[in-house]
Amino acid sequence: MPYIEWRGRSCRVRWDTGRVDPKTGNKIYESKSSTKWTEDDAYNYGLDHESDIRNDRYISRRDGSVLMKDYCRTWPDTLDVGHLRDKAIRSMIRLYIVPRWGEVAVGDIKPSAYRAWKKQLKALPNVGEKYGEEILTVFSMLMDDAVDDELRTSSPVPKGKQRRRGKYKKKPRERKREMRIEDVHKLALNAATFWGLSGYVFMWTMATTGMRPAEMYALRREFCHPHWPASDPDPDRREEAMERYAGADPMPALRVQWQHQREEGQLKLFPPKYESDRNLVIPPFLAELLEMLLAGRDGDEWVFRSLSGSLLANANFSYYYWRPIADGREASAEFERTRLGQRQTVTSRRPLPTMPATPYAGKRLYLLRHGHKEWIDEAGGVHSRIAVESRMGHEVAGVEGLYANVTTTMERRIMDSLQVRWLRFAAASKERLWESSPTPLPLDLVDWMKQQVKAGKSLDPEPGS
Repeated sequence: MPYIEWRGRSCRVRWDTGRVDPKTGNKIYESKSSTKWTEDDAYNYGLDHESDIRNDRYISRRDGSVLMKDYCRTWPDTLDVGHLRDKAIRSMIRLYIVPRWGEVAVGDIKPSAYRAWKKQLKALPNVGEKYGEEILTVFSMLMDDAVDDELRTSSPVPKGKQRRRGKYKKKPRERKREMRIEDVHKLALNAATFWGLSGYVFMWTMATTGMRPAEMYALRREFCHPHWPASDPDPDRREEAMERYAGADPMPALRVQWQHQREEGQLKLFPPKYESDRNLVIPPFLAELLEMLLAGRDGDEWVFRSLSGSLLANANFSYYYWRPIADGREASAEFERTRLGQRQTVTSRRPLPTMPATPYAGKRLYLLRHGHKEWIDEAGGVHSRIAVESRMGHEVAGVEGLYANVTTTMERRIMDSLQVRWLRFAAASKERLWESSPTPLPLDLVDWMKQQVKAGKSLDPEPGS
């Protein structure tokens, strides 16, 4: 029961918090006083708090006074996330959450204050739509954990389906055009001009496998055709893959085993995003290109290297490779310099011809992955959903994902559809397949393209043509 006492002109009430001091074994009491109370007012106030204690709604004044900056200091250590996610969360807390809420007690954050901050956050010029949502998600997680830690009775962040407040604002979507095979070929020819055979094969590998860029950078020789699956270091996985892909009716394939990411400044191998390690069948034309690329490179452990021969993940690929390949560039210009007292007219150490802009000018490299799914989806129901999502490195939720399984027949359909798409394009392009290159292609690549044109002409006509 609450205990009432007068202290001067103030009426004070004390109540039992239901807790015990672990050091002394004594009960812990809390109190509050007011000069405006009568004894009945103070008594009822104490009864209300004891009711909250019995119904697990009570937050002690000591717990509710913990400052956000103190709670945010230890909260990230409780999360079990990947290193990149951990780094991003700590960055969002340091840059946006602590500057706004650091001096506010955890228990004093009100829903109205949260809504005002949400509006201010989205108005910041350096915070995009998606990044703003990420910050709010982290804040929501933080508040949920504060409730579990009994620092608050409820979260100030609305949960579930809430009545819409304010004016409607349509979410912006990236404008995309369908991935046409002739556009990918233009990219590949520019890449061959800029980067050699590695560039040509890189573009077709990404377009026909849907691999993520970091997975492409970390593609190792032992997990790539023509060496995989015979070179797989795991004996159980090797045996299963040999039976599936190198048996009586073989299919060329590679394995997505790693991705390159940085941890504390060091480039390291990590499992693919969502731990989506997977086997990918590839069309025969890509298998032949990979064989050409890896021929004579027995000592090299990486499939794709930078122009300098170093790891591709160290090359800032999006800026130094993808932008000139997709956007095009002017021919290398001559310039004058003075050396050893003499004026010289020189050009770049690696002079390049003019490369035309492609339909991917100003666009992201990642759209090649999106386009790969478009190509598979265009088959109009021929490909199983589980086969498509597994190929993209996605997990199908629910009973469908639990019971479904990717069969070799499903994989062969995907492989054949990609091969037919390429051969029909080659047959329709004829000499333009290699003559449209900004620079003359190597003779062995031109000879291979001529063979592809010939193979494409032998295909049965398309239905309806």
